Amino acid sequence: MPARRHHAPVIKAARIDYSKIAETAEEKATAYQHAKGKNTARERINQLLDPDSFVEIGRFAGGNPADGFLGAAVVTGFGEIAGRPVAVYAQDFSVRGGTLGRAEGQKILALMDKALAMKIPVVSMLDSGGARIQEGVVALSQYGRIFKKTCEASGLIPQISMILGPCAGGAVYAPALTDFIVMTKENSHMFVTGPEVVKAVTGETVSMAELGGGELHNVQSGVAHYLADDETDAIDYVRSLLSYLPSHAGEPAPHYDYTPSIEDEKAAAEVKSLVPEESRQPYDIVEVIEHLVDYGEFLQVQQGFAGSVVIGFACINGSAVGIVADQPNNNAGTLDVDASEKAARFVRCCDAYGLPIVTLVDVPGYRPGTEQEESGIIRRGAKLIFAYANATTPMVTVVLRKAYGGAYIVMGSKSIGADFAFAWPDAEIAVMGAEGAVNILKRREIAAAGPNEKDMADTRTRLAAEYQANHINPSLSVETGELDGIIDPALTRQTIAESLEILRTKDRSYPGPKRHSNGPL
Repeated sequence: MPARRHHAPVIKAARIDYSKIAETAEEKATAYQHAKGKNTARERINQLLDPDSFVEIGRFAGGNPADGFLGAAVVTGFGEIAGRPVAVYAQDFSVRGGTLGRAEGQKILALMDKALAMKIPVVSMLDSGGARIQEGVVALSQYGRIFKKTCEASGLIPQISMILGPCAGGAVYAPALTDFIVMTKENSHMFVTGPEVVKAVTGETVSMAELGGGELHNVQSGVAHYLADDETDAIDYVRSLLSYLPSHAGEPAPHYDYTPSIEDEKAAAEVKSLVPEESRQPYDIVEVIEHLVDYGEFLQVQQGFAGSVVIGFACINGSAVGIVADQPNNNAGTLDVDASEKAARFVRCCDAYGLPIVTLVDVPGYRPGTEQEESGIIRRGAKLIFAYANATTPMVTVVLRKAYGGAYIVMGSKSIGADFAFAWPDAEIAVMGAEGAVNILKRREIAAAGPNEKDMADTRTRLAAEYQANHINPSLSVETGELDGIIDPALTRQTIAESLEILRTKDRSYPGPKRHSNGPL
């Protein structure tokens, strides 16, 4: 009779209810964040993406049964915005203060790698205490890898950062390397060193808002590109922003069905009435832009910073374009160090993603003074030259009222790379204004009219008028080929649209998968 076999008892592993864990974690996050007047990471993602389109990856990565399977302090995944795929990650402040360690870095890097492979935009929602102190150099190294990956993706896929809470220390450089930064008025803060460290080192007492709040970075530093009223406004802006950008550098700029409307035609015909004939009288260039673009819709970028130049996105006959324009309402539209860098970065961004650039010119020159020279107007102003001169995207320029000296050259002139350049009939294009010119060229004649000051002033006025009539007009520019035509202001929109259509098949050959990066300037 065979021996009887004895089998060891089967021990069943405890069944883990992941759905229950996830539900408990989200309840905790909701209570924690709502008490601070902020949404949870997943609420933010769901608000950003099209309904029911979010697919989360790595939900429990970095979790430990001992601490309730909290998982990593970042939520990552994919979804759609207006039907287009995007990658998104949101830091979860309810888990370890949203700090970044090994697990969080691995999740973000994995997401970015997939976004690069799929050639889709990356949107980050940042709300974090920074590097996780307990993990030391490991956490710092993960930030370094994120910086490197962000630079690799720069100019290849759009990258947008939303600051929805604190962002401090080395962590600030991750969003600084992306294409656009959106902050909110109340809860957003960015600074390299916090108020406590500043007080300990310098003795200065400063609040978080004063040191790195949304208004500071949108008005003074120029770090951010939009100041939202709240999280909902921030998310709406990001969705609008992405509607003007292709998914990657190799994709054509977005184009939408457009049916010509009587309202747009009427607005285009009225554009001349918005611009005063007197070249020194201010006006709002934004109103002019809104009369030239489809449905009057213009999405400004960096509206609060360097106000003498306006940048943003719009559509003309359904095609997305970037617009750069001088703003006579602010310091007469002169170019200074901040305006030069603001416009240069935007030109580089449009060129990286293949958006045509429309430049509207009404500029008296670079802003004079020791402050500007000490701030590096030569070095920093040259960035705008570099941006336009190296751009290969279609470029159309229109001089509305005046363009003097070096500022005429750098504002998308034909000599620096514009494909087509036009001017209104009364445009003033010259090395300098009439009064400045006659003070140099006719100084002896003016002096001879003296010694009576009134006689000298009358002579100066007469000579300036003669110089204005004979030398400050677009005729010489047309004669020498620096302008392609003098156009009726009412035909400005039509001329731009026709020019862009001609340039639609422009050869933009470049080596590699992207034209160039879009690093911060």
